[in-house]
This record gives sequence, C-alpha cells and structure tokens, in this order.
Amino acid sequence: MQTRVSKLVISVVACALVIGMYSIASAQGRGRGGGKPSSNPGMGGPPAGVGVDRGISTSSDRSNGRADVGRGNASDNSNGRSDAGLDRARLQRENANRANDELKDHPFMAARLHTTAKDLRAGYQTALVSNPSLTFGQYVAATRLAANLGPRFPDVTRGAILSGLADDRSIGQTLQDLGLNKHQASEARKQVDREIKEAKKH
Repeated sequence: MQTRVSKLVISVVACALVIGMYSIASAQGRGRGGGKPSSNPGMGGPPAGVGVDRGISTSSDRSNGRADVGRGNASDNSNGRSDAGLDRARLQRENANRANDELKDHPFMAARLHTTAKDLRAGYQTALVSNPSLTFGQYVAATRLAANLGPRFPDVTRGAILSGLADDRSIGQTLQDLGLNKHQASEARKQVDREIKEAKKH
C-alpha cells in the first residue's frame, strides 16, 4: 500500500515537472518570435504609414498648416522681390519684342537716323536691363538728341538722357537738367520727333 502511494506521488510530481517545462519552453518560444502570430498585426511594430512618406504627406496636418503656408509664401518672405523680378523680366521681354517688331515694320528707319538696326537693338536691350520700362521710342529719341545736341551741349549724352528717364524724369526735364533752357529743350524734342517720323516713312 505504501509502495503504491509512493509511486502515485512520483507520477504526479513527474507530470507536474513535464507540464512546467512545457510552459517555460512555450513562453521562451513566444519571446523569441516563435509561437502563433498575434491576432493584431499592429502590435509589436510601428503603425502603418510611419516613415518618410507619412512625414511628408502629413507635414501640413502636424504643423497646423504652417508647412503649406511656408511653401506658398516665398514672395512674402522676400518682400515681393521674387514677384518684382518676374515682372521686370516680363516687361523687359515685351519691350524688346516691340522694338523688334518696329524695326521690322520700318526697315529703313535706322539707316535714315544714321545708325543700324543691329546697333539700335543691342543698345536698347542693354538699356532695358537697368530700366525695363524704357520704351523703344524713348531710346531712339535719346540717341538722336545726343547726336544733335552733343556738339553744343557736351553734357547731353544718350547715357545721361537714359539716366534721367530711369529716374522718372521726362526727356524735356532731363534736357533742362543737362543745361538747356525750357525753349531749347522743347525745340530739340520737336526736331527729333520730326526726324523719327520721317525716318519711319517707306
């Protein structure tokens, strides 16, 4: 009787040991990535979408819209300089195109004004860099005024006239600034207007 009890106790202890060892081994397997996968794929790793793509696409949300504003306000940050630069380039291009059209429409004008179309075009394009608002007519007038008045008024040069126009002075005002009186400036301008008008005739 005592022997049977001892064998029963030994069997129970042995079973308990086997069950305990199995439990430990199973737990270790799950800890190393073994065992059944989790029923929730989001557990044990970063949430879906985390990374560079998610960071870029949600930059606006996370910054309460500041990222979008930052990308769209380059003009504001530069105090409008970027827009002003584009406007200057556009105006410069438009005026240069108008000059080309005028030279094509009046192929003999340059020669009659004792110059060449190439020189007028090149000089005008150079002048547009510092004054994109300068018209081709103003440039041609400045060229003729300098040729007509230079011998009597050495300060009257094409560059000086163009500089006055860039400072928002009219041609008449600029000529007076350069030493002519009001009557002389008016007569000089009228003469040049007649010359240009005659030069444009076919």
